Amino acid sequence: MDNNEVNLNGTGEGMSAPKPLRKLVKVNRQNSEPFSNYPPVNEEYHGRYEASPEEYHGLHEAPEGEYHGKHEAPPSGLRAVPPPYKGRYEADDSGYDDGYEYEEPHHRRGFSFKDFIIKTVSIVTSIALILVLVLNVPIFVDKKTGSNASLIYLIKHAQPMAKEGTINKENVKVDIDTEKVAEDFNDGLDLPQLVEGQFSILFLGFDEDEFNSDVMWIVQFDIGNGEMNILQIPRDCCLPDYTSSPSRKFNSVYSMGDYNIEPPIQRVVNAVQENFGIPIDAYITTACFDIVRMVDIVGGIPIHLDNEIIYESDKIIPAGDVTLTGEQAEWFIRFRTEWLQGDIGRMQNQRRFMSAAMMKLFDIVENEGRLKLYSYIKQIKDEDLIYTDLSIDDMSKIADFASTLDMDDVRVNMVPGEDATFYGEDGKEYAVFSVHKAETIALLNKYYRPYQTAMTPYDTTIVELVLDHQYDVYDDTGMTFEELETATEPLRDPDKKPWWKED
Repeated sequence: MDNNEVNLNGTGEGMSAPKPLRKLVKVNRQNSEPFSNYPPVNEEYHGRYEASPEEYHGLHEAPEGEYHGKHEAPPSGLRAVPPPYKGRYEADDSGYDDGYEYEEPHHRRGFSFKDFIIKTVSIVTSIALILVLVLNVPIFVDKKTGSNASLIYLIKHAQPMAKEGTINKENVKVDIDTEKVAEDFNDGLDLPQLVEGQFSILFLGFDEDEFNSDVMWIVQFDIGNGEMNILQIPRDCCLPDYTSSPSRKFNSVYSMGDYNIEPPIQRVVNAVQENFGIPIDAYITTACFDIVRMVDIVGGIPIHLDNEIIYESDKIIPAGDVTLTGEQAEWFIRFRTEWLQGDIGRMQNQRRFMSAAMMKLFDIVENEGRLKLYSYIKQIKDEDLIYTDLSIDDMSKIADFASTLDMDDVRVNMVPGEDATFYGEDGKEYAVFSVHKAETIALLNKYYRPYQTAMTPYDTTIVELVLDHQYDVYDDTGMTFEELETATEPLRDPDKKPWWKED
């Protein structure tokens, strides 16, 4: 037999016989123990671990009735109010109750002053920030320069008191000395000035009729050197080419100057610049009756008087330490009857008033503060007591600078000259003040042109009436405010003493 052939009898060459199969045993299900517990096929099956058909109640089942948990919310309509917080180490309070209190709810929260303040401050701050942004946006046009400017800039640089108009600053001869100052020199005050480092103001005080000017000062702030210089121009100073008045006195230039020049203040500005070589940056004008109100606003001017001043029989200022009222201040600065030197004596007395007024300014800043000083300036502006082309911003800057000066940093000078006679076109003789040209030029170069080249006789239109000077008593009249504090009154003329005055 071939090796590949199979022996149907289960044997073959090389092969062992297969093991016999197990015999199957028929099991009697009825008597078989493993299945004895199973129900018959036609019965419902219930497993060994089947749950009881009764209702189940677990070991930890909640009791019957409405459930109220440990942290259950309070009944509807009430809200819990927790007890006040007691710190970890806070002392025990026998009155404290651990339980919850309940109060009826409110539809709106009660008024809280603290919340009101916080909300109000927040709203005001927001509005302020918005205003600051709006005010500083350059959306307006500055009529002076034609450029865009912010509203705050226009307000700060407005000239609400420029009732005399604005002065023309074009074609002003400044003659900057480049050897004294560099081209990029900046005094730090950012004022609208013709010469960097200095700021010059023309001050005019008018009589009752507001026709002639009784007081004429040039107030120059030397910012670069921390000084102030005041030049007094005598009202009788003769300027033949600048007025049509028969006397040709300086005090008539405003009202009787060149009528082709407008506004009238410009006539005085031109006369000052062309005769005395001081570029004028701004002006201030006032009347004698306005000085009364200004002095009263600041609370009077303390001053010492060597002797009583009798302006009129019923207008007397007593001797000693006094605080001048507004009316008394007017009498004081206008008084001239008994002075030996007449108008020059009055000018010397006006210096004492200026010194006292400066001390009052220092006192306001020191004891009342700069804000109070600014409030006085605002009140003077609101009452139209002065006319000026200075802006409020300019005035505050100048006031700040002036308040930093010492009394020995402020000097007063008078234009040098002497009394003379002027023969008018009307055939009359007039008592005038003739300027000493050379002495005036020397004074101007020393004190009033700190950043300009030296002035020469060819740079001025001064006319001398007296070439052969008779006296030089007025050629050097300079005094500091510190010296003026102890200065005595001008000399009096015994012959001018009122006849009714008792000795």
